[in-house]
Amino acid sequence: MNKRSEYPRPDFVRSQWMSLNGTWDFYIKEEKRTIEVPFVCQSLLSGIGEKIKEDEVVYERTFQIPAEWKGKDILLNFGAVDYSCRVFINGRMVGEHVGGQSSFSYNITEALNWGKEAVRVEVTDPLSDEKIARGKQFWEETSKFIWYTPSTGIWQSVWLEPVEKTRFRWIHFTPDVDEGMVRIDYCLDEKASFPCKVETEITRDGKDVFKNTMDCYEQQGTITADVFHKKALNGSFHFTGAYWSPEEPNLYDVVMTAEGRDGTKDQIGSYFGMRKIEIKDGKIYLNHRPYYQKLILDQGYWKESLVTAPSDQAFKEDIRKAKAMGFNGCRKHEKVEDPRFLYWADKMGFLVWEAMASFWVYTPQAASAFMKEWADVIQRDYNHPCIVVWGMLNESWGVPRISHDEQQQAYSKSLYYLARSLDTTRPVISNDGWEMTDTDICAFHSYKHGEEGDRKQQELFNRYLKSIEGIEKIMEKTLFAQGHSYKGQPVILSEFGGISVSEDEKGWGYTSVGKNQFLQVYDRILTDVYESEVICGFCYTQLADIEQEINGLLTENHEYKFDPEAIREIMERKK
Repeated sequence: MNKRSEYPRPDFVRSQWMSLNGTWDFYIKEEKRTIEVPFVCQSLLSGIGEKIKEDEVVYERTFQIPAEWKGKDILLNFGAVDYSCRVFINGRMVGEHVGGQSSFSYNITEALNWGKEAVRVEVTDPLSDEKIARGKQFWEETSKFIWYTPSTGIWQSVWLEPVEKTRFRWIHFTPDVDEGMVRIDYCLDEKASFPCKVETEITRDGKDVFKNTMDCYEQQGTITADVFHKKALNGSFHFTGAYWSPEEPNLYDVVMTAEGRDGTKDQIGSYFGMRKIEIKDGKIYLNHRPYYQKLILDQGYWKESLVTAPSDQAFKEDIRKAKAMGFNGCRKHEKVEDPRFLYWADKMGFLVWEAMASFWVYTPQAASAFMKEWADVIQRDYNHPCIVVWGMLNESWGVPRISHDEQQQAYSKSLYYLARSLDTTRPVISNDGWEMTDTDICAFHSYKHGEEGDRKQQELFNRYLKSIEGIEKIMEKTLFAQGHSYKGQPVILSEFGGISVSEDEKGWGYTSVGKNQFLQVYDRILTDVYESEVICGFCYTQLADIEQEINGLLTENHEYKFDPEAIREIMERKK
């Protein structure tokens, strides 16, 4: 049974498409197996469930294009393949891709025979190469500490879609709540039949908001749409409309149609949220109000399927359970998540800090590959209102000499300014955890809240959280790299907690307590955070247990460990 049959790209929807998820032939060396795509061979849901030592694997299957698609261009889309691959149709190579976190597509029309088609994907994933972006995937044979089973090959959906010569390549929505409008930037394919007509329809709850048709003579264009209503109040004008927030995740639906001079058309379904993230007076504001972020660290792993969610419902359930415990968002950790997760975060109202998977050994080549893939990720996920922060590096992983090395500092800053140049609407963190360079948020990590019985450390944790100078004393490394300093940015404790239950002797956590004492300890450390007037948000480690790391609020099967209402009561002591 195909457990991942939903449309893979929910902010850029075409009505005609065909899933290629399901059973493929799978080769490790010369041995032929079968595998269930999009689950990696190391996962149980793949039908294989074995760790492999080989760096190269091959996928093959056949398919048939619907007859009514003939005469159109056929695109073959991949959500993500770890780490690099070459794709062949009927023995002809149609493209190659490098990077395990980003999506890619190929026009395969010229390689088709319009009968029984064969696709072959040759994957290379150097399991021991520490220079590639691999995140939490461990390079040794057995998982340990904070490192998990690696994932090789196709791990997000594969699908086909027919398109006309006149078609959209991408569409970006940039909300401006101050002006009550949204800017729509779009790009058409270079083969489009110009001049084109571009029609835009925006609705909310089925009611018309905006409709426009314009002539387009160039590949790229911009449309400005008024979506808020202007009302007079006390002698001045104010905008009224539906804002997006975790509490009220209002979305506007969009249908955009491009029609070429030759009559060919492309129609895209999408959506956007009207929300504004800004930094003022050392705080993060959402829609003009200070917003205290209560985030959960989310690694995006599942027991039976590793980095691929077992079902679309699993994304919804994780968000529902996190919100039920009082969290208003997550920090996605060392993984660029499937767009289906971002869709449900948009729909359900859940903030997301998005970041790349890290590499480990710095070389100019590794840095370049990371930077290119990160730019592709920002391009792909730009539209999601749930994403409120871009974060690239984590705890100096990949840049171990950043504290004093000018080259690695320059790299951190180049990532920061790259993100700022691609998106002016979201804050950016250069190096989450410590040794920061240029950054919009001062995001620090500390697990030094004190074991049970260690009253001295507990008191130090409480006291040191109250000032920037104190925070430096409960960190493993310096807050900022040499030559950089705190400049009044919002301060977020973006990793802390990590408490495991000591009755389970098989696992590991940053600290451990008895199950009956957990809520008391959780209450104590949250109270310490809440009492700090310096800190304006936090991210607790972590959502769910993963293999040997058992410090989640959910089990490895993503079920509650503790009463969610009891967690929520503690969380809501800070508004």
